[in-house]
Amino acid sequence: MSSSGFQPNPDRLLPELTLKQQMVLLARTLWREGYNDHLAGHITVNLHDGTLLCNPWMLLWNEIRPEHIIRIDMDGNLVEGDWPVPPGIPLHLELHKARPGVEVALHNHPLYGTVWADMGEIPPALDQSSVLGGGEITLVREYGGSVDDPGSAAAAISAMGNADLVLLAGHGVFVLGNSIRAVHQRAVALEQRCQRAWHVRAAGGNGESALPSWYVERMKASDGDKFIGFWEAMVRQELRDDPSLLES
Repeated sequence: MSSSGFQPNPDRLLPELTLKQQMVLLARTLWREGYNDHLAGHITVNLHDGTLLCNPWMLLWNEIRPEHIIRIDMDGNLVEGDWPVPPGIPLHLELHKARPGVEVALHNHPLYGTVWADMGEIPPALDQSSVLGGGEITLVREYGGSVDDPGSAAAAISAMGNADLVLLAGHGVFVLGNSIRAVHQRAVALEQRCQRAWHVRAAGGNGESALPSWYVERMKASDGDKFIGFWEAMVRQELRDDPSLLES
């Protein structure tokens, strides 16, 4: 509870949203944050019935709508929907098979996250916005080929271990969480971390964080789902820009 005694209630901040609507809003809000590499990127939600919800191939993240979301099985076959399955989906399939407790997974090629991944380096967390959402971060260098190959995808997932935030060297980023809100928070924080560390280095800074180590460790333990209001504010922005977005 805040010092004022006010307890945020997410039900007062947004209309009730289906999983498909949340996925669309996640894609659109993150498009604004730099997760906008053309047709690249996948979002999956584990339904725990042997199937996943997934964004379709051929549509940009800022144009998909709830009716476009498809459902696939764990072998990548289309179960429900009118759009094709993304070609890079084996990365998600192998992730959900190996780590069934992960509810939501997101992959894309945001500029700053991809630059650090390409350098093969994890950027320091230099400010509080860069650690919001928590999670363990790792770098995976196992690029055995494109992730449309199940073997290469499985090797990358194995190399990730139990990480929640992953820089895929020569490729992009992978963000995991137990809710749409958590993945949104973590994805925004990861790109901010990468962007600010890049600018500080370019400005000649030494890259040493002003944050105390105890604070960084405490934030790392966050599940990403406690900052009520952040996700909701970004969703409202999308709904103001497209009031018809939730209509099917």
